[in-house]
Amino acid sequence: MKSITTSDFPALRSFLRGYFHQDMKDEYASAAEAVEEFCADASAEERAAVAKDWSSFLERAQGQPLAEINRALTGPLGSSCAMTQDDLQVVSAALAKKRKS
Repeated sequence: MKSITTSDFPALRSFLRGYFHQDMKDEYASAAEAVEEFCADASAEERAAVAKDWSSFLERAQGQPLAEINRALTGPLGSSCAMTQDDLQVVSAALAKKRKS
């Protein structure tokens, strides 16, 4: 995967640091609940920015192994939680749905 820096996806980084932090599993039951909470808290503009960054990130990550994707998410993008393949799909679906609303 092409090297990712902290400035590549600023909205996504802010989202991950705010909702996929070290206490995520204590605060939210799942990745789906974390993204739903973000969507409830965020403005339409913030949701759209995160959805755009998420989509761009996944395009860049396409074809990469999950371990490499998680290295980017937990490295420069600031998540404290590695994601499963199911988590990636859940986050994608929730952000896509909320982007339209």
